[in-house]
Amino acid sequence: MKIRSNEFTYHLMLLPGMIILIMFAIVPMLGITIAFENFIPPLGVFHSPWVGFDNFIYMFQIPDSFRVFSNTIIIAVSKIVANIVVPLIFALLLNEIRIKSLKRASQTIIYLPYFLSWVILSSLLQNILDLDGPINHLISLFGGKPIQFLISNVWFVPILIITETWKSMGFNTVIYLAAITGIDPMLYEAAEIDGAVGFKQLRYITIPGITSTIVLLATLSLGSILSANFDQVFNLYNTLVYETGDIIDTYVYRVGLMQAQFGLATAVGTMKSVVSFFLIIISYKLAAKYANYRIF
Repeated sequence: MKIRSNEFTYHLMLLPGMIILIMFAIVPMLGITIAFENFIPPLGVFHSPWVGFDNFIYMFQIPDSFRVFSNTIIIAVSKIVANIVVPLIFALLLNEIRIKSLKRASQTIIYLPYFLSWVILSSLLQNILDLDGPINHLISLFGGKPIQFLISNVWFVPILIITETWKSMGFNTVIYLAAITGIDPMLYEAAEIDGAVGFKQLRYITIPGITSTIVLLATLSLGSILSANFDQVFNLYNTLVYETGDIIDTYVYRVGLMQAQFGLATAVGTMKSVVSFFLIIISYKLAAKYANYRIF
């Protein structure tokens, strides 16, 4: 098939990105073979002893596996639900604001944390939630006992969910607002003529009008059900909250790089990738069926 001159220009533009993709995303996949080896760094990937599925068998035998997988699912599912519900409620509230300057200011304020890294936010949160921080100061003022939030297995997971929702809700709120603006204004005018105002318009026009967007975001989130945000957890957790806060990615980092159990860490990471791959396929199938969303 002959490529026309203008198409050749587009292919040439894609070339740097394709080279980077191949070098940093496809070639490193050869490292999956470490999951089937007793990897010894001086021998390299292709000369280390082959152990077959021993690393996977050992992975399911150690007690940490169930804890890590269950923690990841609990945290990830809770974040997915919160990141759908909270931005939706906030978008519906913003849509009711008639003062444009106030509406824009509110959008900017809630969108700002999305651009900050977890390295910055974790330092901020550690200072806020410290024993001498403002939160515990308020608790003490009302006669309560100060709480060590970040070393408590009771509080750590709720903090992860709340802070993740706070950081990312600005992005999802913009998506919902865009979907709301796509609703035909004549529907609201007709509703007002029929006497439907306020909550009735919300119930019968706004929410049904953005249902496809809600379904789309929910189904596409299934692919990340085994990813509970490594950056956030890694920067906030410590040894005292491993019981509830240790997730797959932090476990792989700790076992693989800190304890040099490369085969086990790669086996855990490979299992996560395989499961996530099938979840992504399922999510896109559901998105195509219920939200008419297709990539290919």
